[in-house]
Amino acid sequence: MTLWNGSYPFYPGANACFPFDTTRAVIVTVFLSVLVMFIIILPGIRGRGRLFWLLRLVLGLFMGAAVLTVQFTRDWETGWVQANTSYKSFSHVQVNADIGLHIGLAGVNVTLRGNPVNQINETINYNEHFPWNFGADYGRSYSQGLEKGLPSPILYVAEKFSPQSPCAVHRQYRIAGHYASLSLWLAFCTWLISILLFSMSILLYGGHMLLLTATLVLFSLLLFFTARSTPKCPIQFGAVSLRTDYGESFWLTLGTGLLCLLLGLGVTILNTVQPEKLKLLFNLDKSSGEEEVWDKSCLPAQPSCSAQDVLMVPPGELCQVTATRL
Repeated sequence: MTLWNGSYPFYPGANACFPFDTTRAVIVTVFLSVLVMFIIILPGIRGRGRLFWLLRLVLGLFMGAAVLTVQFTRDWETGWVQANTSYKSFSHVQVNADIGLHIGLAGVNVTLRGNPVNQINETINYNEHFPWNFGADYGRSYSQGLEKGLPSPILYVAEKFSPQSPCAVHRQYRIAGHYASLSLWLAFCTWLISILLFSMSILLYGGHMLLLTATLVLFSLLLFFTARSTPKCPIQFGAVSLRTDYGESFWLTLGTGLLCLLLGLGVTILNTVQPEKLKLLFNLDKSSGEEEVWDKSCLPAQPSCSAQDVLMVPPGELCQVTATRL
């Protein structure tokens, strides 16, 4: 359960549409706060290293925020259709409405919005969520929708994904959603490890962690693709049918996975081919310091060279150490 059930708090229960996902807003706010906090200290970084540091910061926070956000979004697969359909069961009254289907990793959202919103003396603006994540019972949520008397289009679409439906897609989507979510949580952990390794200047292993992050993210897409590729029953409203396609979260996840892959490959290749340029990108200066060389010699001004050994320290030292042979 999310804050205010992912909706504005002033919408009443069953009629709540979701123009605003509070979970996504909280995640974005946290990462933006971290970005602003680090930008405040940006003037303290000298030279062109400031630009590289800012670029690494923005890319790193974007990847982490994207991997975490898509866990809770409900638009991995979306579809809309406008149709004239019956509004209530056992009634011949029809309304013109936009019907939306939004499939996420944790369940299904069905949206019903009238054209116009006010018809037949009612406000037609619904969104209902039917979860299938761990600890949730899709069949029970559907039964509660029947008890509340939800509009027929919402119940009709939700019934297609119920465990008792002859469409038999509930199990595929539910299992794919569980394992895709697990893969993304692992990807978020590997992203954290990569950030830690880069901050410790362990660049090669940080690149390897980015490659592992990309692998896990792309694997979650493969899992969701297997569920979506299964044949589904047609969702028909008169002469039109509701068709779905990949949503914003799917493409955002794909872009994040490819970005992690490119950055991980870039770090790994640069570490092998041109490590100096890689150190430059991470603001790692060369260790400039002359090794201290102790030169044991005799001073020409001292005739008693055989009696004393004078140890000369490096030029930076202003002291002379004299050792007497016993």
